[in-house]
Amino acid sequence: MSGGLSGKRVVVIGGSSGIGFAIAAGALADGAEVVVGSSNPQNVEAAVGRLGAGASGHAVNVREEADVGAFFERVGSFDHLAFTAGDWGGRGAREVADTDLGQAAHLFDVRFWGALAAIKHGVKHLRDGGSITLTNGMIAHRPRKGTPISTAMAGAIEHLVRGLAVDLAPIRVNAVCPGLIHTEVWNSIPEEGRAARFAEMTSRQLVARIGEPPEVAEAYLYLMRGGYTTGQVLHVDGGTSVI
Repeated sequence: MSGGLSGKRVVVIGGSSGIGFAIAAGALADGAEVVVGSSNPQNVEAAVGRLGAGASGHAVNVREEADVGAFFERVGSFDHLAFTAGDWGGRGAREVADTDLGQAAHLFDVRFWGALAAIKHGVKHLRDGGSITLTNGMIAHRPRKGTPISTAMAGAIEHLVRGLAVDLAPIRVNAVCPGLIHTEVWNSIPEEGRAARFAEMTSRQLVARIGEPPEVAEAYLYLMRGGYTTGQVLHVDGGTSVI
């Protein structure tokens, strides 16, 4: 499917770093024009500079629906939306009895409600043959002790994808569920111990290593190109989901 995005316009919210940046770079390499959105204007500017010709960007706060609407008015018409923005803050394990429900509700602000705001306002500008790809998390399939709310949030994204695939047809709606991926989020681990930590975390995987952002980006790019695929969740997890 080489060249499948040539002449297309791709919007990546969360595209200033990590998986989102890799999607933007991959789409550019495939001939697309790319618009990057992220909450920090300086990060957007830096990402656009790194991406080079064919890339542009605007800051957007997906927690504020009005800001999301203004972002898409600035973007105008486009062909594909990838949503990788994430905020997993506050997901530390805790007993339900000790959970502050008001604080827990904020786990849905970016990945669920933020994604839905982007879809609500972005779909008005999607061209015929367009697609939307959201981002899930393996915790939806591998719950851990003390994380039922994070598990529910991640699972809700998958059900949202299926519902929207029906509701928005013929617009295609899918999601990618990444496993452990080598993004900037891991920079908090001291560099001298990082490789050993990664090896420990991935030792039971069928592909016993951490994934790289361009590897996950290929799933998003396929879902943009794959005109017969909708309502699906693609796992890119080194085999974690089958063990």
